[in-house]
Amino acid sequence: MSYPSQAVNLRCAFTDAVGIQLTQVSWIYEPKEGERLNIAVYHPNFGASYPTSPLKGRVRFTTDPPSLSNPSIQISDVKMTDEGKYICEYATYPSGNEQGVTSLVMLAKPRNSASGVTVIASTVATGAQPVVVARCVSADGRPAAQIAWVTAVNGNATSASTAGADNTVTITSQYMLVPTAADNGKDISCLVSHRTQAKPESFLMKLAIEYPPQVTIVGYDNNWYVGRTNVALTCQATANPIPTTITWKTMSGQMPDTVQVKENVLTVLKVDEQANTTFVCEVKNRLGTGKDQVTVMVREPSVVPSNAAVVAGAVIGSLLALILVAALIAVLVTRSRRQQQGYRGNPNHSSYDIKSRLFGAGRKGSKNGTGAGAGGNGAGGNNNSPIYVYKEGSAHDGLTDKVNQHVPLHLGGRGEGGVATAPTAQDILLSGELDEAERRKFDQLEDDEESYDHFGGGGPILQLRPPHDQDGIMSGYLDDDMESQRDGSVISRTAVYV
Repeated sequence: MSYPSQAVNLRCAFTDAVGIQLTQVSWIYEPKEGERLNIAVYHPNFGASYPTSPLKGRVRFTTDPPSLSNPSIQISDVKMTDEGKYICEYATYPSGNEQGVTSLVMLAKPRNSASGVTVIASTVATGAQPVVVARCVSADGRPAAQIAWVTAVNGNATSASTAGADNTVTITSQYMLVPTAADNGKDISCLVSHRTQAKPESFLMKLAIEYPPQVTIVGYDNNWYVGRTNVALTCQATANPIPTTITWKTMSGQMPDTVQVKENVLTVLKVDEQANTTFVCEVKNRLGTGKDQVTVMVREPSVVPSNAAVVAGAVIGSLLALILVAALIAVLVTRSRRQQQGYRGNPNHSSYDIKSRLFGAGRKGSKNGTGAGAGGNGAGGNNNSPIYVYKEGSAHDGLTDKVNQHVPLHLGGRGEGGVATAPTAQDILLSGELDEAERRKFDQLEDDEESYDHFGGGGPILQLRPPHDQDGIMSGYLDDDMESQRDGSVISRTAVYV
């Protein structure tokens, strides 16, 4: 039981008193340490009595006059020393004495506080000894408070308790570690827990560790070349307490004329040979001096292509690529046109049908009279050789023998009743081979007008065997020995004599 007010009431009542005679009631105080003491007595015939005790003058019965049925008492101006057991004891007949016990627990809300301790960072000279860096106190609490620490730094906590007035307790906890410059400014929290608090009370602190300046120079990119402008070095320093002075100097003792210094920044307005030196930055505070240095090596200026040159190069490259593409297209178009003119549009070779390949397309008459042009039979030609003519409207729809009745060359065969049949695969293959052979000859000897169609008397005379050779006249000769001539005619590499 807890009674945080200045006065507390302790209740007592006797129940189930049937057949029992109540004669007297007494209140007895039993401290945690010490003897039992009577603090209040009531007898129906003699009234109330308050014996000498630490509570005399602060204790009384709650009713006036008191009664055996309700002998509750009140303690005013409660003190921490009033904590203990309070016994309500009845004298009865015939049962004897009966009692009930009430415990009075006194709680005192502590006064909590925390503080950081400023220390100096450990060095080789001072040694690595742990020191107190934070302290947390919970004073005059009852019962004693519990203290915990929350931090990321590596250390240990120690706690001690001290007895205070009125049975209160003061708890002191200290956090200790080996201080380093890296720990300065880090968070540390003290948590105090107590029965009188709804939740732990937290105290956030920053570690305060003092150390001499630690200096670093930044800004040198190892690319200081002659003529480079506005390059800078920055002197960065951390220290606790804050630095008092920052000084720039060189190892040679003389600062270059092109150098400009403003606080912790050293600027070289234009790099020259004088900047080829070692720059030193010194920083001081009350604990000592820290410094850093950087050696500058001045380089020769590098040739960097300008943007205009890069753009010009890109434009020229693009133009050259376009010219190459245009030239390639022109070559392809020209070749295509030459082929079309040579095979289709040339007056000497206007058609690639059977008539044109064998007799020419309107050319002059052959010297031996075998051509179909206006020249007719040439003088001195072999008039005994067979002459083939192309009759478009004839029943054979192909070549016919002008003098001798040799079998003409035509595509397709004839079925029963003389009806023409469709060309076979062999016919088409022969026609395609003739076309390809003629193209090869034309490409090699396009403009040569010499004629090879004159044969002497008794010489070999061209005979063509139709693919199906219905009459069997030309059987036995190969189908693939044809050779195209420059004037459009086709001859066989196999000679036939008649």
